Amino acid sequence: MLGYLIRRVIALIPVMFIVATVVFFLVHLIPGDPASVLLGPNATPSDVMKLRAQMGLDKPIYSQFLIWLSRTFQGNLGESIFLGRPVTRAVFERAEPTLVMLTLSLIVAIVIGIPAGILSAVKPNSWLDKTLMIFAILGVSIPTFWLGLNFIEVFSVLLNWLPAAGYSPLSSGLWKNLSYMILPSLSLGFNQSALIARICRSSMLEVMEQDYIRTARSKGLAERLVILKHALRNVLIPTVTVIGTSFAVLIGGAVVTEIVFNIPGIGLLIISSVLRRDYPVIQGCVLFIAAAYVLINLIVDILYVYIDPRVKYV
Repeated sequence: MLGYLIRRVIALIPVMFIVATVVFFLVHLIPGDPASVLLGPNATPSDVMKLRAQMGLDKPIYSQFLIWLSRTFQGNLGESIFLGRPVTRAVFERAEPTLVMLTLSLIVAIVIGIPAGILSAVKPNSWLDKTLMIFAILGVSIPTFWLGLNFIEVFSVLLNWLPAAGYSPLSSGLWKNLSYMILPSLSLGFNQSALIARICRSSMLEVMEQDYIRTARSKGLAERLVILKHALRNVLIPTVTVIGTSFAVLIGGAVVTEIVFNIPGIGLLIISSVLRRDYPVIQGCVLFIAAAYVLINLIVDILYVYIDPRVKYV
């Protein structure tokens, strides 16, 4: 197991290098110039050229890339052009709202998705199964931003139960924080709960036809024990896989959700940085997201060992 983890960590180096290379050159293909944006429309060409030289943007693109890459491998992602502070600090300042929203969204997806998938599989082709699968199809089909806007209309505007937008930090109290996070987490998590439900249902239907399930029933075990102890254990591997993938998808969906609910998280930071051509922040945020994605996949692989003893890593 230790050898496998070491190999996986080593394999992260070329992955992150490729991500860093692609992100750097894609960002620099964005039309516009940070110096021009920073100085405004009234700046003279000489002022723009002078600021570009101060920022190192007058150097050849390959030279800029090598300088940035060497600093990145030293743990220095540079300094934000517009915020005037290190990129790492800017990201960590915005990390709390995004992490809270992603965690709650994943909980929503799991709490809705797994029970819905199990119930559908236990009673296939029943009215319950068809009803749950209709909701699953709706969950996959409905855009997150549209669902979020409707939640705001119903629960904030009409009923006045929850805040429509904004964020309250955890330091101000858990309930106050949750009151701002419930709607965005529901709109973001419902979409992925539908995917989890469908995968769980299909896996459960396959497992319920296995011989050991029939043996467990023939021994007189209660149906609840057959489902939860014998069937569900073997359904967890594909379900955990899709949960890990869902968390990665939630990271991308967080960008749109933060805009809809005006949450000052990493997603909103990326959008504002793109509009202002803040290259270091864009590159830093994408690298953090890529690292999170790879880390989630590693955690999922490790969980396989604990879920199914037959899985061995050498």
